[in-house]
Amino acid sequence: MGTLAPVGGDRKDRFRFWPDGYGALERLSRTVRGSGIDPGLLELIKMRASQINGCAYCIDMHSKDARAAGESEQRLYALSAWRETPFFSDGERAALALTEAVTLVSQTHVPEAVIEEAAAAFPPDALTEILYAIIEINAWNRLAITTGVPEPGSYVAEDAER
Repeated sequence: MGTLAPVGGDRKDRFRFWPDGYGALERLSRTVRGSGIDPGLLELIKMRASQINGCAYCIDMHSKDARAAGESEQRLYALSAWRETPFFSDGERAALALTEAVTLVSQTHVPEAVIEEAAAAFPPDALTEILYAIIEINAWNRLAITTGVPEPGSYVAEDAER
């Protein structure tokens, strides 16, 4: 099972005892990054799920990565209200609707209409890649929120470092 966390230890220390689990999530992340999903769309998916889940670190990370991928400030600011703006393509709208439905699965159970809209916008392989991207970011959000790691604001996008 693993070593028990010390009683009274801080939140970060209580969840450091299963490197294989973390490694599996890292492998999923690498697989998603290596998929055919457009990097800009991938960051929009990750940022939208993170907004819904309230993951401050992930919102910070994916807004920075989206900007590094060429995303506009206007679209990032409007992301939480994407339905009410003209700034997103039909494919992006379908991916964002699927992102919201999967992220809120306990409330929406992913309506068939959302799946059909996404299936009309993406070929089967791309649709499946998008689903795994949504699953991946939801897992990271839950891990970051639960453990309190890492500190929001500490992320630096790769392109910003150069």
